[in-house]
Amino acid sequence: MRKIELDRFDMQILHQLQHDARATHQKLAQQVPLSASQIGRRIQRMEQSGIIQGYQVALSPEQVGLSVMAFANVSLERHSESALLEFAQSIHALPEVLECYAAAGEADYLLRIVVQDLPSLSAFVMNKLMQMSLVRSVKSTIVLNAIKQTMKLPLASLP
Repeated sequence: MRKIELDRFDMQILHQLQHDARATHQKLAQQVPLSASQIGRRIQRMEQSGIIQGYQVALSPEQVGLSVMAFANVSLERHSESALLEFAQSIHALPEVLECYAAAGEADYLLRIVVQDLPSLSAFVMNKLMQMSLVRSVKSTIVLNAIKQTMKLPLASLP
């Protein structure tokens, strides 16, 4: 994917799409001073360059029966390139793990996990995470209440 320069119109389009990814080009043209066809071409260019990585529906975990969210700090036994690749592949196979970040500090990885209930979290940690041969330790923090959750980037803070 090639890197492209974004102008103020691109930033306005991205801002609007972050608030309503289903907005038609005509609707976007009401908020961004460009024609619908120009907006369509710009969106296509940003998709092809990888700036827009995709579109997805934001579901309420609680409404679909996934009422427990936890963060897990995972430390590994080994840190060779093959071990890190093996861990990454194993994590990709776990649908309960929504996000996984390599981290500097106390833990090697930070995971965001969603499950049905506390017994499900216990089973997941004990029977899946701790059973990975590379995992040395897992420290979990259970979320009591999500104060802010967003995927919207702070575009207004960019020059």
